[in-house]
Amino acid sequence: MREGAIAVVGDKDSVLAFKAIGVDVFPVEGEIQARETVHTLARSYSVIFVTEKVAVAADMYIKRYKSRAYPVIVPIPSAEGSMNLGLKGIDANVEKAIGANVFIDSKED
Repeated sequence: MREGAIAVVGDKDSVLAFKAIGVDVFPVEGEIQARETVHTLARSYSVIFVTEKVAVAADMYIKRYKSRAYPVIVPIPSAEGSMNLGLKGIDANVEKAIGANVFIDSKED
C-alpha cells in the first residue's frame, strides 16, 4: 500500500476535478466496474473517496474494509447532488456509540 495515496472513484463529471489537486482519479461507468475498481484500489490506496452511487454499488466491499484500518473509504456527493449517505453513516455511528440518535430532525415530528 502506498502510504498517503488517495484515490477518487465515480462518474467522470464528479471526479475529474480532483485530478487538479493531485488525487488519482478513476472514472467508472456502471455498478460492476465500480465494484471491481473499489476492490482493486483497496489493495494499494490509503484513502478512497467514492461517489455515493459507487458507495451503493460497492457496499459489500466497503463493509468488508470498514473493520480495517486501511483503506478508509469515504462517500462523497456526486455532481448530480447528495443522497445523504455520509450523514446517515454519521447518524448510525453516533447512535451506536451513545445509544441514541442526537441528530433527530425536528421536521420528522
